[in-house]
Amino acid sequence: MSSEKDDFLRLIGQTSPNPIGLQVSRAEGCFIFDRSGKRYYDLISGFSVSNIGHGRPEVIRSILDQAGDYLHTMVYGELIQQPQLELARLLTENLPPSLNQVYFLNSGAEAVEGAMKLAKRITGRPHMASFNNAYHGSTQGALSLMGNERFKTAFRPLLPGVSTLRFNEPDDLYLIDSHTAAVFIEPIQAEAGIRVPDPDYLKKLRQRCDETGALLVYDEIQTGFGRTGKLFCLEHSGVVPDILLLAKALGGGMPLGAIVADRALLSAFTHDPPLGHVTTFGGHPVSCAAGEAALRFIISQELAARAVIKETWFRNGLKHPLIKEIRGCGLFLALQLENQDHVSRFFQHALDEGILFDYFLFCNDSIRVAPPLIIEKSEAEDLVARINRALDRSA
Repeated sequence: MSSEKDDFLRLIGQTSPNPIGLQVSRAEGCFIFDRSGKRYYDLISGFSVSNIGHGRPEVIRSILDQAGDYLHTMVYGELIQQPQLELARLLTENLPPSLNQVYFLNSGAEAVEGAMKLAKRITGRPHMASFNNAYHGSTQGALSLMGNERFKTAFRPLLPGVSTLRFNEPDDLYLIDSHTAAVFIEPIQAEAGIRVPDPDYLKKLRQRCDETGALLVYDEIQTGFGRTGKLFCLEHSGVVPDILLLAKALGGGMPLGAIVADRALLSAFTHDPPLGHVTTFGGHPVSCAAGEAALRFIISQELAARAVIKETWFRNGLKHPLIKEIRGCGLFLALQLENQDHVSRFFQHALDEGILFDYFLFCNDSIRVAPPLIIEKSEAEDLVARINRALDRSA
């Protein structure tokens, strides 16, 4: 008789040859519990999905209330659905004036795909630009923007005309020219190992886009909703993109993505041709209800500002000899170790210590530290002690 893990490997399509395989029974706050009842600190937060932690009562109530009213009714955009309207209102109230309209989708990758189409439709230009070690999703258009050839080569041909710039290198900005429809950038690179650009770099990028007429697209799919110590990462530099992409924490644990832009830009989807972009399940009312409850919680509890304080708990507590550098801001941190072998050993010891951890795609010598923003000081101190013990065993 096969085990549940055997059935998991047999029946569920896999993304890696060695999945973690933890059998989840429940999740609450900053913790995930396995079938035996063992508790694991969530050091990943679902890759910035679970910013408010697991099982928030306010979000669960909103999900249940909305599910009792209605689920899917009609293809996106045709009917007035209150959850969409309320979440869009709350988002735009907390964004710069030019980011005043929301197009809801299912995921971050779909938001990237829609933004690529929108940029070509508005500018009439064929080319895109992105950055080395950028991650924008795995669908074909988003994969074309990925800045790592190892993950792209098996799926070529991809979209032509994509320039790859070195991140945080002003000398490469000349590659943005009159043929560039849009430049896609993470304001802090995630899968590259939490890379924060120099303070003036994003301003120079904004200036170059203005000079050439290219649209500037911020992928805040991982950096949004308080993760970096601001409600949105764009607030750190004051640079406002033409298009903002959101997902992950946007849905409060439910699947949801969004393109946010000026309504004059988004209106391009409505004509020549109409239905320029369309989605069946994008902006699902249950996801939007959950997203509104989550965003109200983040704002009311000042989780963004508190993430700056909580960052110091980890920086002050994690001074292990194996740690060569701590990068990032807020609760979006990377611990750089001596080499990949130490990271691999940490992975096994972290599970023993009750820590759920995962790798960066494009940075094999660093550990992701991105717990839910609700983590309390006593929990952080316990988590730091466990990380240090796992590092001791990894030396």
